[in-house]
Amino acid sequence: MKDIYLDNSATTPLCEAAKDAMCRAMEIYGNPSSLHPAGQAAHTLIEDARRQILQSLGVRNMRDAGKLFFTSCGSEADNLVILGTAYAKPRRKGGRILSTDSEHAGVENALRALEADGFEVVRISTKGGALDFTQFEKSLTPSTFLVTLMAVNNETGAQYDIARAFALAKAKNPDTVTHTDAVQGYLKGRLSPAAIHADLVTLSAHKIHGPKGVGALYVSPEALKRRDLIPLLLGGGQEGGFRSGTENVIGIAGFGAAAKEGYANLTADLAHLRALRAYAVERLSSLPVRLNLPAGACAPHILNLTLPDIRSETMLHALSESGISVSQGSACSSHAATVSRALLAFGLSAADAECSIRISFGRQNQNEDVDALVSAMQSALDRLVRRNRG
Repeated sequence: MKDIYLDNSATTPLCEAAKDAMCRAMEIYGNPSSLHPAGQAAHTLIEDARRQILQSLGVRNMRDAGKLFFTSCGSEADNLVILGTAYAKPRRKGGRILSTDSEHAGVENALRALEADGFEVVRISTKGGALDFTQFEKSLTPSTFLVTLMAVNNETGAQYDIARAFALAKAKNPDTVTHTDAVQGYLKGRLSPAAIHADLVTLSAHKIHGPKGVGALYVSPEALKRRDLIPLLLGGGQEGGFRSGTENVIGIAGFGAAAKEGYANLTADLAHLRALRAYAVERLSSLPVRLNLPAGACAPHILNLTLPDIRSETMLHALSESGISVSQGSACSSHAATVSRALLAFGLSAADAECSIRISFGRQNQNEDVDALVSAMQSALDRLVRRNRG
């Protein structure tokens, strides 16, 4: 039985370019902070990867590029942003932060920690998969020091108009810090920090066919100049002082290679993913399920659907028996006994949210994988619906 992997929003298979880069990096044993040749060889690998990722963000002039700091994951980068901006300047204490009601836990839980410390957090509605700009504009105040909005929702695939939101925030107050968790949007479209008015951008390697355990935070030249951010992890001062600790040279090398390959193949990958998602929408429409399609723009690789009174984990087990991997939502929350915040924010009832699954595609998937999914789902639905009626 062929294994069919359709959970690429959770993580992606490691691409050959990343594997090769990581194998080569294993031979470079020096500490990148050391000044001797072995250390400088490791340092060169890191700087090459940094340049490759910046280029994938559309940054050409490295002198004016701002900085890219490596972290252990996207959640660490999110925490660095949320907590690091809140405590960077005393006047921000107790100030206002605008976010969405459907953020990843790496952002949401950091915001909750700030709320407990007296900060005000306003969560903008994303019902139907779109930012409520009426609420957003009303919520912008002189005390708003941070706007943090995800680029693409990891459960629904909704693509939010963050460029418009950040432009509005900057027009209200140019010193407002703008941040996007772009983990699901990175290399699923063209992403330029300058074009979307973003000061800070969170990235992760394992969502773009790179290795797990390495993320990055882009910081604009303006944010650096204003000293908008302070570090959370203190130590030897690596990564410009923003993320102490010896760098994960092997993982970073794989990240850079995956970014370079993904950017080089971006046009072809996007066309493939869009066609695959459209094919899946067409085929799944023949089943007794409801597709939860965003009202506005959507990412090319994510599709969410609600089953007819069948809990998502029941369908997941049925599909697993056929060698097909999908998910019931965010992998980071898969063991939590709570209803998905993102699906509730989208407009689903708690009952429907518990009966919803996420399908997410990668460049390795083909139409045949969708056909196998539909066939296995049809068989499972026939069996499970009969059981429920009985």
